[in-house]
Amino acid sequence: MGAAGFWDNQEKAQKIVSELKTLKAVVTPICDMLAEIDDLKVLHELALEAASEDDLRDVASQADKVAGRLENLELRTLLCGEHDSGNCFFSIHAGAGGTESCDWAAMLLRMYLRYFERTGYAVEEVDRTDGEEAGIRSVTMKVTGPYAYGYLSCERGVHRLVRVSPFDSQNRRHTSFASVDVLPELEDVDIEIDWDKDVREDTYRSSGAGGQHVNKTSSAIRLTHLATGIVVQCQNDRSQHKNRAEARKMLAAKLYQNEQAKRDAELAKLYGDKGEIAFGSQIRSYVLYPYQLVRDERTDIKNAHTDRILDGEIQEFIDAYLRYRAAKSVK
Repeated sequence: MGAAGFWDNQEKAQKIVSELKTLKAVVTPICDMLAEIDDLKVLHELALEAASEDDLRDVASQADKVAGRLENLELRTLLCGEHDSGNCFFSIHAGAGGTESCDWAAMLLRMYLRYFERTGYAVEEVDRTDGEEAGIRSVTMKVTGPYAYGYLSCERGVHRLVRVSPFDSQNRRHTSFASVDVLPELEDVDIEIDWDKDVREDTYRSSGAGGQHVNKTSSAIRLTHLATGIVVQCQNDRSQHKNRAEARKMLAAKLYQNEQAKRDAELAKLYGDKGEIAFGSQIRSYVLYPYQLVRDERTDIKNAHTDRILDGEIQEFIDAYLRYRAAKSVK
């Protein structure tokens, strides 16, 4: 990166930097752990020579921490899919339930934003449609960071919420649904698209708070693939050119996944797990009333600390599904 002219091509340079971060995310923890294991061996020998029980307990405590990090590294080896190490487009859509589901989608958005913050992922909002009364109808974000697609693909599916409704004057219990969809960001897509003939492009003014420049020009882009009916849109930037480029990436990713699904029955099944955004198709249930419990329907992992989970502490569910998916794939 210090070479002369490296930053002359910003797009190419950023791609190399991203690849370097991904490689460092694998190599650095391993090197650090090997060094720490060597240090623990020395400390253990010294503790034995000194016959110090306190020192031995301290070494054992440090060894437990290393073992925990080793388990996390082993989990990362399960992320060996073609696109697992890369970035992704992450979408949340409100389902059956009207205002309730729009509010639930907004709660999920906050949960994932807190998770992205905890994991160090960079997030850029690509498209958003607010609910009529509260919450959001849908939101799409670009998530950037090592193994973003691999980890977040575990969250694809319908999420169900059970609670006493804040919108019901009679304080009745309501069930709401929202879905999560995840697409890999594909730089070099092996699929032919004639952007002039195969795709219809529409421009429109971005939604959001009034008075901003982004809302005063028709910079938002909507692309419709005529053959499949797949639609994507992007309105996050005031530049129509940048929105078009981002929308084309999303459409290419969706078409690529569509083609992969046709050729690969397992991928078709994985993508179809989301199903209808309604009862009976959920992957995870969040119950806030009459008791508090979050349960993953695929792995049967349960956690009663609903406040922590809705604050972004969802890694245990992702890790459990990685193991479940790996075990399922070898059967």
